[in-house]
Amino acid sequence: MYKVAAIGDRDSIYGFAAVGIDIFPADSPTQAGKTIRNLAESEYAVIYITEELAIQLENELDAFRDCPVPIIVPIPGLSGNTGMGMRSVSKSVERAVGSDIISDWD
Repeated sequence: MYKVAAIGDRDSIYGFAAVGIDIFPADSPTQAGKTIRNLAESEYAVIYITEELAIQLENELDAFRDCPVPIIVPIPGLSGNTGMGMRSVSKSVERAVGSDIISDWD
């Protein structure tokens, strides 16, 4: 059975443990990168990562974009929402559908 994980600074991900998500505190991109690789090789299908770390690991996370699992989802941390998570979801939907159906229509 697949598992769900959250990676980021302890204060940003601590609440995920209350709903049964495994948490992996990581304060540095190096530590987070190692953790993601280890989780990707095990039973984790969904990995939430704070946007702050995801921005620093963007090139490394690109390697997982075409893989069915794990799905890596950027989430806002304590520093606030940078919009990276929504951009990531929008790009994935655009690739799947062939058109940007999420972004604002101005």
